[in-house]
Order: sequence, then structure tokens, then C-alpha cells
Amino acid sequence: MTHENKQSIVLGDVEIIKVVEWQGPFVPAPDLVPQADPQLWRDNRDWLAPDHWEPEGDLAVLALQSWVIRSAGLTVLVDTGVGSGRERPGTPGFHHRQGDFLADLARAGVRPEEVDLVVNTHIHGDHVGWNTVAADGAWVPAFPNARYLIPAADDAHFGPDGSYGKGLREDDRLIYEDSIAPVHRAGQAELWDGAHRIDAHLTLESAPGHTPGSAVLRLASGGERAVFVGDMLHSPVQILAPSCNSCFCMDPVQAAASRRRVLERAADERELVVPAHFGGTGAVEVRRNGSTFALGEWAA
Repeated sequence: MTHENKQSIVLGDVEIIKVVEWQGPFVPAPDLVPQADPQLWRDNRDWLAPDHWEPEGDLAVLALQSWVIRSAGLTVLVDTGVGSGRERPGTPGFHHRQGDFLADLARAGVRPEEVDLVVNTHIHGDHVGWNTVAADGAWVPAFPNARYLIPAADDAHFGPDGSYGKGLREDDRLIYEDSIAPVHRAGQAELWDGAHRIDAHLTLESAPGHTPGSAVLRLASGGERAVFVGDMLHSPVQILAPSCNSCFCMDPVQAAASRRRVLERAADERELVVPAHFGGTGAVEVRRNGSTFALGEWAA
């Protein structure tokens, strides 16, 4: 079901709503997934274009999107996009970007006060930006009644105890200060590690590599399953070549191991794979293909 910027999927007793902040050509494909053979993109042009690849410019097409999950009486928001009016000097596409994600959410039928839980799969700027909004010269939680589930390992690494990502990028400090620290100050942050059960249908699990605390969110209801994988996958070519990391993965060896483990389970248990940045319908089934994987059906 699609209208304006809303698309919903029902799995068992759970509804999933996609809310798109932005979609389009993002970076050169060889830059996004440096290890992938360029021929892999060309060989799969018939379905990669136009939702995932712009062949003429050899540009990867990505979406900035969030997922709303209505489960067991809870309204859960998975990742919160880029935010508006943020200082991101190291990321020109996000620097001072203006947007109205809360209006996008409203068009999808979700008001900020209705959100019970915010899940940040990891602490990168395009996953935590709408955690907060500006009010009276300060950043405050955008979802006043929500608990924010934040991976403890990422909070430690990107926060002051880890000297804001070891000081390697100025953006890491800015992201933490405007999108994470205000949630702590409001008493709405909940750190977790290893695994965290949300309700009868939803469970968070650590899947490190992209960042130290990167997580996946598993859904199981009525015999149907899905796994929200955050930035474990940036492009469908990584399903075909799971050893290939994006340029954003902090620990390449660990990221590739997590990706293969999650894809193996998704294939074996017929989980719908829901990445953060896939264009099109944004979610796809995965099948085993010998020692690697193939794409199954895309979500309707």
C-alpha cells in the first residue's frame, strides 16, 4: 500500500510503515562498495536500475528512510534520519540540511507523542538526526514520551568517554552532542548490549562491525519474520557479494562476518531483510545460492 511517502507491510500481527526522508543518487558506486567488482553492477543492471544504481553516472542510489513498527500496542521508530539544521562540516550533503521529517511522519499517521520507543541501530548522523529538535536555543528529544534504545558500545565509542570516536571526525562529536547527549539529559536514553527483548515480537541483537555497537532488530509474528539490518547493507550488491563492505564500515573483518551471519539466518528462516538505505520498496527476501546468496522477492 503506497500513498505519498507511506508504504506499509503487514507481517503477522505487526505493521511496518516506511517513511522516506530523501532518495536519489548519492555517491559513485565504486566509492560506496570499494571491494565489489564493477562488473557485478553491470551484470545486474536490469534490476539495480533505477532504484539502486544510476548506470549513466555509475552512481549508487540510496534512500534516507525510517521504519515505524506497530507491535503489541507499541509504536516503535527505527532510526531517525539526518535531522534539520545540523552542523555536519565533514558531510556536505547533511551540513545545514533542512527537512521536515516530523511532517513526513504525520502524513504516515504518526505523531511525535505517540512514539513509545526509538531504536537507533547505530550512532551515525543519518540514523539519529531526528532524535532531537531545536527548542528555545537547545536540542531536546523530538519524541517526548519515548524511550530511546541506544547500543551501549556505540554510546561509549562516540560519547565523551571514547573522546567522541577517538576524535577522528569532528562530525562524531557534533552528532553526539546534538542528537544523543540531549536524550541522556532528558532521562530518556536506555543503553543495551548483547540482546534486548522489546516485546513478544521484537528483539534487538548486536551485530558489530559497521560501528562497534551496530545492531539488528528481529521481528517474528504469526510465522512471518523480518530483520532490520541498519547499515549492514548499503546496496543489494552486498547480498550477492557479502564479503564486500561499504566504505563506512569501521571494522571490515567484523562487519563482513556479521553480514554473512545475518544473511545466513535470513535465508534459512525466510526473514524479510530490511536495510536502512535500499531504494524501491526497501525490503527483500534472501536465498542461499551455493556458498553465497541471491535475492528473492521484494516486499510488495
